[in-house]
Amino acid sequence: YQSSRFLVLYAPARGLARAARGELKKSFKHLPCDLTLNKKSIDIKVHFPKRKDGACVRTICSHINIMFTGVLQGYRYKMKSAYAHFPININIINDNTHVEEHNFLDEKYV
Repeated sequence: YQSSRFLVLYAPARGLARAARGELKKSFKHLPCDLTLNKKSIDIKVHFPKRKDGACVRTICSHINIMFTGVLQGYRYKMKSAYAHFPININIINDNTHVEEHNFLDEKYV
């Protein structure tokens, strides 16, 4: 638990993470669970769990950690291009915001 993390529980099964990079909302209402916020932890309670409902508790924990990582540090995506037979030409245009592919699957147009 860090002081820069901020989580608001605005319903029994919904969470909202806010930080400097923005906010993320996530709903867990498809599961019979309750989220409660303590001083240093988040409690997840599943009522009368079946096998799949009990297995989703760890998934909820992972989703909440990913939400915190996204609003605190952010993510960086990398893409690699590879070809097996036809050579692919890739251009990055519009101030590094768009990717343009040429000769994808031996096509002659953009």
